[in-house]
Amino acid sequence: MTKQLMVGMVPVGGGAPVSIQSMCNTKTDDVEATVRQILDLEAAGCQLIRVAIPDQAAAEAVDRIRERIHIPLIADIHFNYKFALACAERGIDALRINPGNIGGEEKVRAVAEICRRKRIPIRVGVNGGSLEKELRAKYGGVTAEALVESAMGHVRLLNRFDFDDICISVKCSDVPLTMAAYRLLSERTDYPLHLGVTEAGTPSMGMVKSAMGIGGLLCMGIGDTIRVTLTADPVEEIFAAKKILKAAGLRREGVNLIACPTCGRTRIDLIPLAEEVERRLADCEKTLTVAVMGCAVNGPGEAAAADIGIAGGKGEGLLFRKGEVLYKVPQERLVDALMEEIAKL
Repeated sequence: MTKQLMVGMVPVGGGAPVSIQSMCNTKTDDVEATVRQILDLEAAGCQLIRVAIPDQAAAEAVDRIRERIHIPLIADIHFNYKFALACAERGIDALRINPGNIGGEEKVRAVAEICRRKRIPIRVGVNGGSLEKELRAKYGGVTAEALVESAMGHVRLLNRFDFDDICISVKCSDVPLTMAAYRLLSERTDYPLHLGVTEAGTPSMGMVKSAMGIGGLLCMGIGDTIRVTLTADPVEEIFAAKKILKAAGLRREGVNLIACPTCGRTRIDLIPLAEEVERRLADCEKTLTVAVMGCAVNGPGEAAAADIGIAGGKGEGLLFRKGEVLYKVPQERLVDALMEEIAKL
């Protein structure tokens, strides 16, 4: 089990539930736009939010943002340690920074000291695209070993100044390489790990890459907090992350919809039927497994684990619960009848 740290009021690691992160794509010093986006992300289920701090104006906006939101705020810092100090003074909940790229040891010491004093955790975030030249040369390119060595080097630098409230990430856009790096890292440290496949792309492919990389690692017991990076509205990242956690068996709230892929026995237009059920259950907060099956002969038995389900037939369908048939209804009433049964549960 990893160590536990607190990002604001959200525990990360140490057996705490895996938390979902995202990052704003607004200009951070545009406080109104940034707050609006964060509130939308909160409503979708985001638990930790990161903002870019490219300049002093962004650093000076974090307290105004933080006082209007309800989830912990993380500052993403590159190179300039003064921005990290400014964010820390303004009540930031965590920093994402690589100590090795902000200058000499005195600058690292200054960041470590203020974060220790204010109990601000630091995520050491290593990306394949920004791996140090000397490590690329040593390992002949971006490898799992190179990513892990880079991350642990940054960690040792913080440890030198008596700072240990650390989370680590070792992300790149290559899924097998990302997974190999996290597996290696999990063997070498007990710091909590932030998972992600960076630059995963548009939702169609980015979701697949993230499900493979993040979901695969979670199923191995690796990972404490996640971000699905998509070239899309950040709210889409939250929906994707929730689906990954549910598929990995780490979240059970909400509806788990199962549906058969259709075959020659299907006597109902199942695809739009399943889509309608999914749409109508999008806001359902009950912890249920709902089945939409295309065959009245095999459907109830194949979906016997479902709390409630429907199976199509020619002109009519069945309502069933835990594999036991409840009653028949006309095809046009099938979804409405399902919704009525779900309301009773």
